[in-house]
Amino acid sequence: MAAPPLCWQASTVLVVEDHPAYRILMGWCLQRLQVGHEVVADGLAALEALRRRPFDLLISDCRMPVMDGYAMAREVRRREQAEGSPRIPIIALTASRDPHEAQRCAEAGMDAWQLKPLTLEKLREVLERWLPASALMAPGPAGLAPRGAACLLPTRAQLVNIFGCPEMVDLMLAKLIEEVRADSLILAQARIARDAGTTAERLHRLVGGIAFLGMADLERRGTQLISAVLASGVAVNDQALAHFRDEVQACLNHLVAL
Repeated sequence: MAAPPLCWQASTVLVVEDHPAYRILMGWCLQRLQVGHEVVADGLAALEALRRRPFDLLISDCRMPVMDGYAMAREVRRREQAEGSPRIPIIALTASRDPHEAQRCAEAGMDAWQLKPLTLEKLREVLERWLPASALMAPGPAGLAPRGAACLLPTRAQLVNIFGCPEMVDLMLAKLIEEVRADSLILAQARIARDAGTTAERLHRLVGGIAFLGMADLERRGTQLISAVLASGVAVNDQALAHFRDEVQACLNHLVAL
């Protein structure tokens, strides 16, 4: 990979992501690309960061607790209009392959969207397009075409190829395994308690981890299960939840073996 442009060292990027493994990944990628950055866990924290100092680019997850990316983007645009401040580019990160996702992002005031996981190579493309030094390219919608619905689990060699080095893969896997175990435990407790809100929240976090593995079909079914739980409750979807739990456990076993 070619050396990053020197001007990127004077740029600052704000990343908004509730999943700890993705925060580690994004911070590592931006550090490797020699871009100044701050990483926060939700939309409210992002708005506070934007109050403290300016940023050249905002990259945000769409679905987060406390304040999601859509609400955050709308508030950023409202503030810009009210204060007459420069318009910051906002790039959405989403695990959803819903064809209406691009429209929803645009309506919230986002400039483009990318499917998770955002690899080092893809992040570089985003920076080349949207950082100030890349202004020769006219802004406009720049969604990433959805990947195929492959269900094969990745090999270690594939992960090293995607994320650049074995050390980063080891760090990511350790964090992801830790998070999947914790989220699976809380999900099991929420399922017993018939707590639809917590069940949906933990499903969302598990879907985020599955997106890292590139398991499009399981990711899609997890997203559909979230909607079903919120619409009709835990009890009605108990069998589907049990099946999803078993598949996630198979993913976890694969991660531990890598």
